[in-house]
Amino acid sequence: MAQPAGAPTGQQPYSNGPVQNQLMHSPDGQGYSPAVPGSYSHQMPAKVPPHQSSGQYSYSGSQNVSQLNNYQGPGQTLNRPPVAAFSGSPVQQPGPVPQGLLPVLQNSAAVSSAGSFPPGASPPVLSNWQYSQPPVSQPLGAQTSPLAGVPGTGSAQPPSSLPGSTNPAGSYQYAASPGAPLLQNSYMKPGSAPPPVTQPLTPLHPPRPPLGPPPVGGSPRPSTAVAGPPSAQFLQKSAANQEGDAMPAASDGSVVQNSYDAIEGGGLMAAPHYSPAAPNLKMNRSVGYSYPALPPGYQHTSPPGAPGMNASALQYPDGSKHFHQPAMGTNHLTASMGGLSLQQEGLRPVNLLQERNILPTTLLKAPVPNLHEDIQKLNCNPELFRCTLTNIPQTQALLNKAKLPLGLLLHPFKDLSQLPVVTSSIIVRCRSCRTYINPFVSFLDQRRWKCNLCYRVNDVPEEFLYNPVTRVYGEPHKRPEVQNATIEFMAPSEYMLRPPQPPVYLFVFDVSHNAIETGYLDTVCQTLLDNLDSLPGNTRTKIGFITFDSTIHFYGLQEGLSQPQMLIVSDIEDVFIPMPENLLVNLNENKELIQDLLKTLPQMFTKSLETQSALGPALQAAFKLMSPTGGRITVFQTQLPSVGMGALKSREEPNQRATAKDIHLTPSTDFYKKLALDCSGQQVAVDLFLLSGQYSDLASLGCISRYSAGSVYYYQSYHRKHNPVQVEKLQKELKRYLTRKIGFEAVMRIRCTKGLSIHTFHGNFFVRSTDLLSLPNVNPDAGYAVQMSVEESLTDMQVVSFQSALLYTSSKGERRIRVHTMCLPVVTTLSDVYLGADVQAITGLLANMAVDRSVSATLSDARDALVNAVIDSLAAYRSSVLSIQQPGLTAPYSLRLFPLYILALLKQKAFQTGTNTRLDERIFTMCQVKNQPLVYLMLMTHPSLYKVDNLTDEVMFLWIGKNCGQGFITQVLGVPNYGSIPQNMTHLPELETAESIRTRAFISWLREQRPFFPILYIIKDESPLKSSFLQNMIEDRTESALSYYEFLLHIQQQVNK
Repeated sequence: MAQPAGAPTGQQPYSNGPVQNQLMHSPDGQGYSPAVPGSYSHQMPAKVPPHQSSGQYSYSGSQNVSQLNNYQGPGQTLNRPPVAAFSGSPVQQPGPVPQGLLPVLQNSAAVSSAGSFPPGASPPVLSNWQYSQPPVSQPLGAQTSPLAGVPGTGSAQPPSSLPGSTNPAGSYQYAASPGAPLLQNSYMKPGSAPPPVTQPLTPLHPPRPPLGPPPVGGSPRPSTAVAGPPSAQFLQKSAANQEGDAMPAASDGSVVQNSYDAIEGGGLMAAPHYSPAAPNLKMNRSVGYSYPALPPGYQHTSPPGAPGMNASALQYPDGSKHFHQPAMGTNHLTASMGGLSLQQEGLRPVNLLQERNILPTTLLKAPVPNLHEDIQKLNCNPELFRCTLTNIPQTQALLNKAKLPLGLLLHPFKDLSQLPVVTSSIIVRCRSCRTYINPFVSFLDQRRWKCNLCYRVNDVPEEFLYNPVTRVYGEPHKRPEVQNATIEFMAPSEYMLRPPQPPVYLFVFDVSHNAIETGYLDTVCQTLLDNLDSLPGNTRTKIGFITFDSTIHFYGLQEGLSQPQMLIVSDIEDVFIPMPENLLVNLNENKELIQDLLKTLPQMFTKSLETQSALGPALQAAFKLMSPTGGRITVFQTQLPSVGMGALKSREEPNQRATAKDIHLTPSTDFYKKLALDCSGQQVAVDLFLLSGQYSDLASLGCISRYSAGSVYYYQSYHRKHNPVQVEKLQKELKRYLTRKIGFEAVMRIRCTKGLSIHTFHGNFFVRSTDLLSLPNVNPDAGYAVQMSVEESLTDMQVVSFQSALLYTSSKGERRIRVHTMCLPVVTTLSDVYLGADVQAITGLLANMAVDRSVSATLSDARDALVNAVIDSLAAYRSSVLSIQQPGLTAPYSLRLFPLYILALLKQKAFQTGTNTRLDERIFTMCQVKNQPLVYLMLMTHPSLYKVDNLTDEVMFLWIGKNCGQGFITQVLGVPNYGSIPQNMTHLPELETAESIRTRAFISWLREQRPFFPILYIIKDESPLKSSFLQNMIEDRTESALSYYEFLLHIQQQVNK
């Protein structure tokens, strides 16, 4: 039972919901109980988790709420994919190996924008590169939609700003985020144009990022915005200054609570508290204030082509008259034909063994839910909030029959070019389940609205009746909160446990002999110097530095010193903080000392012969230093920790890399997880940069970031001289890391309609109080996933809704709440479930589940479970949906790419078998699977392949075939012939030819679409990296996986059993 906002303070702060899974507890009582010292008046709630034995913590394991037929190890519960075990090994049947790409590769130049990396490179971490792309905004006058902020139509223009208006301009407006990427299907139209070409670029493997290439040259488009008076209640601010959102406060003015859970209120497992006057829940669920019911295709009551219900058909059992609102246009009169055409295409049987060219020629987009057009216009952008099934099964039995996973994939803090921000005296929420008011609630009349999650009828607050956008009283349904599925609130003081913390950044550097030898310190310190003024923050920003080898070195930076003061602590068994008041200093007030330290630091340890690494004690010291305020710790490590707490021993045996058993995917110690939980309790996140040529046990070290909501970066074999491409990669990714927006002391909760339940979470966080995700830091490159089940039959419901709410402190010291709401239809037939399958989202969720299975069981079990997911779903489709049994391997059109994507996953470093995958590489790829938003995960799983030698106006491989045209070789590569191409070429020369300019512009555009920086490798037929390039040819056979055709034959054999 969730603790309501006004719960008695005598209750345990985190007592709502069932008992937490023991996997989420901190061992030995080291939870997040330390009090917050300093000027913060409120203390963090205490929590004493039960003890766990060492070595039982899964790095990549999901954090579960309930135990649903899970593998149970000692002291932990890890969820398995819902498929039967595949006991046999894949049967390899003879058959033609696809050769369709070989002529292209031999006779032309092709570039693969891949996600798997050759030796010496690493798969990337996420973010967006915006080196030269100018800020773009949509002029307010260009909007034609009658709805405010409808995705895909741009922003709403306040009537007061129209020509001829006599009213002053309202303060509710949209503004562009400088440097932020443009989103399709978002709040504005894409404003960038492709590079000049005379013929269309044909991707052999289509690209996935939904962004257009930038123009080559040209002037930046001016940014426009409408200013408004400061006295208005609503304010639209630039998305560049919006760093998150805050959790909601009670609209009835309840008292400040002493825990985040009490503030946020209404967990997903909370039973709604209905008043005696609550409406009967067995009514027909109609969504939207003036929306008609769902199309007849989903009502099963009207013949095809029958007109849909109009607004007057919405009946409420309490006898209240429906609140009249303006009609939304003639397009709502009939909605069935679109559903019929969608069904014909989405369920069209595809014989995969005969139809080989199934890859789309354009970007593969998320399926559009079969909702009324006016509802769908208001739905959440699928890049932010996405479900594996856009048609929700009415019962768990129907879901089980479909053999498809049900879950959500979120990118909640994504950079947005348009984001409505509301400042108001009131935030309207359901009094029962604490859902925020959204576009999918129903207004019974001017004074009452019905929640779309628990169906409670709530009163409309008096202040909410006034719409500051239209300056009209009595139109609550036109407020921005009810017109935008994604919105951000400025949170009042009720949403704070303490004053908003300042931005605090602590950098911890490995300065052992091995670290100095790599030369990373020069690159990192110079990048920090270049971006010191771009760190997100304000006048309160603090910064500090720690270095370590076998001892720990602190640096006093207080005012009055002529140079930084080094303080050495050699007792690493009992670490203490010398002069704590001088180690974290104000960035603006002490900038000169900080710059002096960064300039001298790389030379301070050049003669050091100390080879030991005391990473554990250094992290303990960093935690003690950061505990009073919270913030971000950035750690750079180059080797296996060898002394002090957290010391590790090598567990990798190169000769056993090929075996799928006995590989060490679990942590060897619980030290780093326990420390991460302590950090999480004090609002501290730890980001790990691992730059190592040797095994460093990332499975153990990664826990420090996994459970503190941090990130992991991995640079294999980093060396300033021997591996210069990694230097450029570190520079670009570190710049993005330092300058991207950040949210502090955040929590996130996901709510769903009564009858649905969430049981497993995936991502980097700690689960607090059953379903509240603790995120000490949140960044725009992090993604999350959840698994769901149908707990109660959704009878009489036409639609269900999902809502995520993220409460955070921006780098400017503002508490904010970012809310995303999504609405999906409920269906009763198996064919409709398959019709709404989102194959990319399904693949992403299965990848997360497979990482958990690898850790809880074995890698072989995970691989078998992925194969079984395809077999089971296609077998269910064949037996239950197909009316006429056909020979071959038949899949619904919506799942035509499912076998291809699963085969691509099996060839990923996370799941492949073979001797060429280092253990740390495998663990890092698993980290990416668990922490990447779906768009980047799919880029890594199924890379894009482009033909670039005909252009006329992650890792990236530029393949040069033996018969590549001489013109491309001379005008782009700058060498006289094929034989003169260097073996280790990683940069295109800057030639003044049109072909060179276009090719380099195209490569730059590909890089700008990714948060990580892909290294470019130019590869020819004799190159040692040829095998790395061919590894991304998913349809070809490799040493550890079948070809696509052989894989289809294996699936067919299993389906037809």
